[in-house]
Amino acid sequence: MFVVGLTGGIGTGKGEVSAVLAELGADVIDADLLGHETYEPGTDGWREVVEAFGHGIVAPSGEIDRRKLATLVFADESARERLNRIVHPLIRSLLKERIRLSEEQGAKVVVVEAAILIEAGWRSLVDEVWVTAAPEDRIIERVQARSDLSPEAVRARMRSQMPSDRLAAQADAVIDNGSTLEDLRGHVLALWKSRVLDRKESSHHA
Repeated sequence: MFVVGLTGGIGTGKGEVSAVLAELGADVIDADLLGHETYEPGTDGWREVVEAFGHGIVAPSGEIDRRKLATLVFADESARERLNRIVHPLIRSLLKERIRLSEEQGAKVVVVEAAILIEAGWRSLVDEVWVTAAPEDRIIERVQARSDLSPEAVRARMRSQMPSDRLAAQADAVIDNGSTLEDLRGHVLALWKSRVLDRKESSHHA
């Protein structure tokens, strides 16, 4: 089984790339969704997060209000680090478990989509790292189209992430998403052929 770690900053198109890879037959695991599972009501993660940030972040339903939590941690680097110390190890163990299940179910290619793959130290869970990248103006345009964030708020989120050049330095492949969806598809299909299919062929003949 071949495991690709797909990462990149906010608004660079990880979701679109994942969708194309899923169409091509990859089993996609979204680390962000697993992150939400780590602090569902009744879990150790929930208790730790509420202990760290107070009952003000708990919604009437008993769930953690992710918007309130996000507002807190984006405004305060030490709060963000505290949350990461609680949540990252929990997500890592869920990721390991999901990758193992995919293998048991016969998956040939697994894609782990994770914005914080490198920062969280999950590189060892994957065989290759693919990074999505896009120009800043396109990122701001995309994020604003799907949220109510101002351009300055988008830039603040971008600054809170690992810089794109440092991410690219860790990448086995960089996917440029500065143009159209059609161009992006073509780029992903070419990568699938060169890094996944051709790899399988060569290991088959080895």
